[in-house]
Amino acid sequence: MKLKLTKKEPVLLKKIDISRAGLRNKMLLGDIDGDGRMEIVMVQPDGGIDDRYVPHQVQCLTAFDLDGNMLWQQGTPDPNAGKPGSDYPAQIYDIDGDGFNEVLCVMNKKFLILDGRTGQVKRAFDLPGPEAHDCIIIANLSGGPHAQDIILKDRYKNLWALDRDFRLLWTFEGNPGHFPWAFDYDGDGRDEVMAGYDMLDHDGTKLWSCEDLDDHADCIWVGDVDGDASNGDEIVIGGSVTVMYDRYGKELWRYDGSIESQHVALGKFRDDLPGLQIAGLDRIVRGDTGGSESGKDGMFLLDCSGKEVWKEDRKTKGWLTIIETLSRWDDGTLDYILAYRRGGGVNPALYDGYMNEVVTFPVDGYVAHADLTGSGREQVIIYSDSEAYIFGSTGGGLSAAAPGTPLPQPKRLYSSTLYPGGQYTR
Repeated sequence: MKLKLTKKEPVLLKKIDISRAGLRNKMLLGDIDGDGRMEIVMVQPDGGIDDRYVPHQVQCLTAFDLDGNMLWQQGTPDPNAGKPGSDYPAQIYDIDGDGFNEVLCVMNKKFLILDGRTGQVKRAFDLPGPEAHDCIIIANLSGGPHAQDIILKDRYKNLWALDRDFRLLWTFEGNPGHFPWAFDYDGDGRDEVMAGYDMLDHDGTKLWSCEDLDDHADCIWVGDVDGDASNGDEIVIGGSVTVMYDRYGKELWRYDGSIESQHVALGKFRDDLPGLQIAGLDRIVRGDTGGSESGKDGMFLLDCSGKEVWKEDRKTKGWLTIIETLSRWDDGTLDYILAYRRGGGVNPALYDGYMNEVVTFPVDGYVAHADLTGSGREQVIIYSDSEAYIFGSTGGGLSAAAPGTPLPQPKRLYSSTLYPGGQYTR
């Protein structure tokens, strides 16, 4: 059954010029100056590599406020910058605990901690391995009051875990997938790490492994999928198939009705189904590596037991869609499926749990989203090489809800990745 709903028009809150950041940037969001609203940090990657096999570094970082003022720039934009075929190693997070966010990145084979307010280098470290810069994962492996440890990885084989002073804690060699997810599954105050198909303890010891899965983990989600808090959170992995495990390593179900489960996202998309639902993106026909629209993908939705609720019969071309969960867009109680990079002339949109396209954005591009002002609602930013459009569900501007009080950095934002995973909390 597909309910008929009236489409809702998004409200354009601001359009800003980001062209000084250069080409092919990824957008990070965070309150880097402590003024009570988030800023934009554009991350440009290095070029001249085959990012299927060689990890990116950062070429240039450019910070803007929500009015479009450039705050600082570290590095120089390169007209021959790379493309988003893999992650860019950069995150926004208060790694030193001083109450202000830093920008963490890898540039010129150095791990840099930049002052978010100025862009100046606060600390610099040598990498633990020559290709230890595919992405940056922030975790609490040491059991402190908040996460201050760092996990680095190469493209497909090795992890390095380090403390806040960059002392090596442990290494791991295996099949860690694109973006391992750190989470305290057992409640001991230290994060375990779901490194692809392997669950690692806080000290790097392998606790268990998924069985009979091919390729690698494209994305990992954690949440109380079955709605039973007494048995803890479940782990959903998108890879060769979509599969769910409990925290002890027992496989609960697998969905093999997709050809390539490239993205999954947990959410409460339907109120007539128990627990959480799992939105997914199936690459049905892969196009060429140049980004051609000759391929085809389609979204799908599973219930908490892994049963298919619906699958999109897509009529347009395009095979590079990214999906994410979007919560608190409006005053409704349900989440939406945010889909973008669809190709085939299909703009970014919000879909409900019945496959209705509830909100269609009037411009195309890459997408970032967050509660930019502490209002309790999220805004969506759609950006190109030159412009960023900030949309909300209603008007009201972009003033800070509590001026001068720094906004906390949500884990979703300091775990930014091209392969969105996460842990579900509403």
